[in-house]
Amino acid sequence: MKYSDSLKKTRDFSVVYQRGRSVANRTLVLYVLRRKGADTNRVGISVSRKVGNSVVRHHLTRLVRESYRLHELEFDRGLDLIILVRPGAKESDFFTIERALLSLGKRAEITDHNTEKGDGHEKDHAVVDS
Repeated sequence: MKYSDSLKKTRDFSVVYQRGRSVANRTLVLYVLRRKGADTNRVGISVSRKVGNSVVRHHLTRLVRESYRLHELEFDRGLDLIILVRPGAKESDFFTIERALLSLGKRAEITDHNTEKGDGHEKDHAVVDS
């Protein structure tokens, strides 16, 4: 994650839970809190033991982290984000997690509003005038 750091401290998680707003779908819950003067995002991923054993939880964490990494340029800057994985996500594949995360970003109005529908990789390709 080029433009993001990890949200690690319990205190930071608590602040986002208390002051942030949340949006949810069947797969994920996204908590968002804007930080004034910050130019990077901090992302925390939480997977409860209710979701599965440690292997399943770690697998889902990696899927969420990779989904965010691929699309981090589409998210606004200066945010604290907490992504909770719901028990229903246990059987989800990468594309389901990716769609769920992008959907929540759009509903929370924190993703780039100028991108057209597509695979989400529009910003990865530079346009060169010749």
